[in-house]
Amino acid sequence: MYFYIYILKSEKDGNFYVGYTNDLKQRLALHNEGKVQSTKSRRPLNLVYFEGCLNQQDATKREKYLKTAWGKRYIKSRLCNYLMG
Repeated sequence: MYFYIYILKSEKDGNFYVGYTNDLKQRLALHNEGKVQSTKSRRPLNLVYFEGCLNQQDATKREKYLKTAWGKRYIKSRLCNYLMG
């Protein structure tokens, strides 16, 4: 089983949301159906980035990192071409 760290961008407010899951397609659907409390009011959401991990512990550690100031800098650097376009 794989675990995915993902970044969504809200079309409503332009902000990012970072999360992790073992079923990326289903989780994205749940976000856009309004079934995830933290993003319910920020729909629609687009998947802009994801990474895969082989275990849940690595995925949760990476998710926590991407939510830090250093992690946000990494995201901006990694998505620089997307953000400029």
